[in-house]
Order: sequence, then C-alpha cells, then structure tokens
Amino acid sequence: MTATPRRAYVVWAVGLLVYLLAVFHRSSLAVAGLAATDRFDISASQLATFTMLQLLVYAGMQIPVGLMVDRFGSRSVLLGGTVLLTVAQSGFALAETYPLALLARVFVGMGDAMTFICVLRLVSTWFPTRRIPLVTQLTGTLGQLGAVAAAVPMTWALGHLGWTRAYLIAASIGVVLAVAVLLLLQDAPGARHVRGPSLSLGAVRDSLAASWSHPGTRLGFWMHFSTQFSATTLALLWGYPFFVRGEGLSPSAAGALLTTIVVAIMFSGPVLGWLIGAHPWHRSTMVLTIVSTIVAAWTVVLAWPGHAPLWLLVVLVLVVGVGGPASMIGFDVGRTSNPSERFASASGIINQGGFIASLVLVVVIGLILDWRTPGDSTAYTPSAFRWAMSAQYALWALGLLQVWRYRRRTRAVVSRDELEGVLPATV
Repeated sequence: MTATPRRAYVVWAVGLLVYLLAVFHRSSLAVAGLAATDRFDISASQLATFTMLQLLVYAGMQIPVGLMVDRFGSRSVLLGGTVLLTVAQSGFALAETYPLALLARVFVGMGDAMTFICVLRLVSTWFPTRRIPLVTQLTGTLGQLGAVAAAVPMTWALGHLGWTRAYLIAASIGVVLAVAVLLLLQDAPGARHVRGPSLSLGAVRDSLAASWSHPGTRLGFWMHFSTQFSATTLALLWGYPFFVRGEGLSPSAAGALLTTIVVAIMFSGPVLGWLIGAHPWHRSTMVLTIVSTIVAAWTVVLAWPGHAPLWLLVVLVLVVGVGGPASMIGFDVGRTSNPSERFASASGIINQGGFIASLVLVVVIGLILDWRTPGDSTAYTPSAFRWAMSAQYALWALGLLQVWRYRRRTRAVVSRDELEGVLPATV
C-alpha cells in the first residue's frame, strides 16, 4: 500500500510522540528512586515493587493490547492509552501513601502497554514494506528521547519544583497529545478507523496458538528477552542508585550516564535497522553477538577492584544501550514469520519477553540489596550491588540458550534464498 510521504510521516510523528511520552512516564522513576524512598518511607524491595508492578502489567497487557489493535485499530487504542497515562501519572503526582502510589503505577503500566504495538501497526500500514525495518528501528530509537527527558530534566524538576509539581507538569503533556491523536491520526490511508472482525474466545485462542507455534515467533520472543533487560533495569530503576551508591559517582554524573544509554540507543538503532534489511538471515547472529558483548562489559565492571573508572562505566552504558535497538530485531523476525492479520498479536507475544526478564531482574536486585544491607536503604555498598547485578547472568544464560535453540528451528522452516531474495528488494 502506497501513501503520500507527508501524510505517512505526520501519522508516524503523532504515534511516535505518544510512545515517547510513554517512555518518559515509564522511566521517570529512575531518577526519583531515592526521592521515593524518602517520600513513602520504603525499603529497596518496596521501591522495586513500583517498577515490578508496572512491568508486570505492561507484560501482561501485551497480548490483550495486540488483540485490541487487530480488532479496533491503532487510533482508538492509542487514544485510550494516552488518556490513561495522563490520569495515572497525575495520580502518582498527588499520591502521599505507598499503596496509592502503587495503584497509580499499575495504571501507568496499562497506559504504557497501549502505545508501542499501536505505532508498530501504523508503521506497517502506512509505509512501503522496504522501509518498515528502518522506520521501526527509528521508532524505538527516537522514542528513547523520553528516557532522556526523564533523566536530566526530571532530575532538575524534582530538585527545584518538588515531587507533585514535577509529575503534574509531566502528566499535562498527555492532554496535548490526546488532542493530536484525535485530529491527526488515521488507522490507514483514506480510513480514520479500521476495524477487524469480532473474535470469539476460540478464535482468539487459535490465533495466538498459531502465532506461538511458529518457531520464528518464539525466536523473536527470546531475542527480546535476552537483549533488553540490562538497559531497561538500569534506565527504569537501578542505574541511578548503582552509579551513586555502588560506584561512588555524583548524582549529576549518574544522570549523565543514564543519558548516555539513550545516546547509544539512538545511534545504534538506525545502523541495526540497515543491517536487518541487508542481512535478514543473520538477525540471530547479530543478537548473539550483541548479548555476548554486553555480558563481557558487565563482567569487567563487576570484577574491577574497587570502584570502576568512569571511562569503563561509559563503555558499559554504551554497550548495554545497544541492547535496546537489538530487541527490535525480534519484532522483525515475528513480522516475517506471521501473516499480516496476526501481526499485532504476534508482536504482543514478542514484546513480553524483555519486560518479563526486566521484571524478574528488578525484583531480584531489590531482594538481594535488602539481603546484603538489611534494614538500611541508605547504606547500600559496592559489594551489595555487585551481588545484585550478578543476577543478570542467569537471565543471559537462559536467553542465549533459547535463541540458539529456536534459531536452528526457524532456519529449518525458512528458506534462506527466499528471505534474502525478497527482503533486500522490498525492505
């Protein structure tokens, strides 16, 4: 389907801005973790529960959201997600008790879950097939600007405006974007709304089973699982405390390192987008190489005697940051493994991978920190953080094993000649 470039890019830009806002709200707690412990008088494991619930809801919503997008279209679901994010973040700004704040983060996770799959569907509808991998990578890459806004500007806002005003101002942006969705977004060229057929429970079950039964969908899931969790965990919650308490950096230096993760994401995303289109048969090789490099960088940092030097921490965040765009490779594998009518639901399955891994890691790090420094959230030691961050190795081992396993199964049912013959000409 061919669309005028101007209209396609307007639709993409609106969807991208909503996704950017979702990333901002998702990441805003990363620099507010220490402030949250003071505001709500909570421990490390209780602080981790904020992100745990948010990620749990996000991951749990992926399949329902994929089915909703296939049924009701991106415009309706994206509008609902924008409104929900705005209301939930406003509630988080006003919450003065830990239970109310937890409830607000649950709804932040729900709104967040209703954005990315919508934008992927818009990209696949509005852009020529040959441009989809690059625009998809750019979506994930530019969306990370939300994490930049959640790092340096949010640090400033919390310090100068206070908790409530900082979060209320952030929430108000959603009102503007909801109006933009209403006025500018269309599900497809010439159609404001595109509705799919109603699905019975049996049809839903059969569709999801068909998507999951293809080894390419499973390969995409484990790619997403293996690549994303290290960067997500640092950006969402534990990076700032790790750099400040674990590595002895100043708050401004820690914020700069979190921003550097986003810089790595933004520069590596377009490069990976080009590589995916040029070498589709080697997508799993790219993932295996990137994850192995992330493991090596963490190993050097954790084995370093005393505090790691700043240059090494910069290398770490640059390498870890590449894992964000690398997770997008899983969506491309899912796209080429499923028919278009199952695209959103298959993407929902794949998108669970990295967030399930991140959820597990966020919780385990909090538990280990409490175990190594019981009763005092202000006394986290470098040794405690080394113990906690080492929990990543179990997830990497599982993910790499499964990527290797399903890459073999996928290659057994996919023609290399067809993949490399069709994709480079059309992607």
